[in-house]
Amino acid sequence: MDFSAIFYQDWAGVVRTAIVGIVAYAALVLTLRISGNRTLAKLNAFDLVVTVAMGSVLATILLSEDVALAEGITAFLVLIILQWVVAWLSVRFSGFAKLIRSEPTLLFRNGEMLRGAMRRARVTKAEMETVIRTHGRPNFAGIASIILEADGSFSIVDKEKESKREQRQRENERNSPA
Repeated sequence: MDFSAIFYQDWAGVVRTAIVGIVAYAALVLTLRISGNRTLAKLNAFDLVVTVAMGSVLATILLSEDVALAEGITAFLVLIILQWVVAWLSVRFSGFAKLIRSEPTLLFRNGEMLRGAMRRARVTKAEMETVIRTHGRPNFAGIASIILEADGSFSIVDKEKESKREQRQRENERNSPA
């Protein structure tokens, strides 16, 4: 077996990768700037899929000689247009939004793990403990709630912040005209 082909085949491939890489990267940045910040927001599963797919397209353009640069740029545009259409439809039609988006899931509240919600979200107690450690907490003390967000991230609400929010809410209710 000739191991030299693993590290180097010819200059044409190296030059092609460099040129296509520069142009494809510029095209990706340009299309992302034109499409706006929403394209990379990762607010729901579809946004994540588009982000991952765009990375995959970039890698394919760079490494596969079977995919022409124009085809790759077309793939970028198709993904961005699809993401824009899905976001546009989600904003205008609540039924479509419910089909595409998942809702946040409350997993922990007032010192109690919500086992049914955890089971439906397929989150274990050990994973919840990992979440609180990654948020710099040694245990569940001082945590009002833990939420699995629609984008797959976890939010932790402190008891102190929650009680302040509840106090403001009560004050607003008292001060508003009935």
